[in-house]
Amino acid sequence: MGELKIGRIVLGAGGTNTYFVYREGSGECVVIDPADYGRQLFANLKKNGLRTTAILLTHGHFDHIWGVEGLKAAANEVAQNHGFAPVEVYALAEEKPLLNSARLNVSENAGRACEIEADNYVKDGAEIAVSGVQCKVIATPGHTAGGCCFYFAEENFCVCGDTIFEESVGRTDLPTGSMSELIRSIKDKLFILPDETKLYPGHGDSTTVGHEKKYNPFCG
Repeated sequence: MGELKIGRIVLGAGGTNTYFVYREGSGECVVIDPADYGRQLFANLKKNGLRTTAILLTHGHFDHIWGVEGLKAAANEVAQNHGFAPVEVYALAEEKPLLNSARLNVSENAGRACEIEADNYVKDGAEIAVSGVQCKVIATPGHTAGGCCFYFAEENFCVCGDTIFEESVGRTDLPTGSMSELIRSIKDKLFILPDETKLYPGHGDSTTVGHEKKYNPFCG
């Protein structure tokens, strides 16, 4: 099997990091947080030899889900034409109310109301395996009630949405947010990972668990 790789495309008005994880040579990828321009995202990945086979969501804010419907539709058109399995969306079960509400996910205030439904609502600790890519779901409530991270143990990296950033943390002043819960999630769920674990946040540059333990002013 080829090596597990991760790529990043920055999309949307909020400069959101959309990630794609793939096994080298497989021709398939899992997309995390398609922020916008879903059909264009699918076309760009296809141009680079990658077919989207699943969509994972760290949380349901508008700037992380605006591209879901377009990406899923484009991917499923190809899947249906070639007899592939349908592309499904995964999210933490506790995030369903926010995904389903344009008010809670703030999209109605951002100029483009958006409500989506995941195909699979998973629980904390669940293992997701699609197209040779496997990750563990880590529930990290705080930025939103159903926020989560995806930990890829094979290469020791974690896609963490807006839970934590380089020397910062996600905002908690939007619906279902809680700063105390967020800090508890980071300390109890992320800071138990190896210090060398690479953290890929929803905005900005990557960091590591060890760096954040030492320099993140919110988590001292």
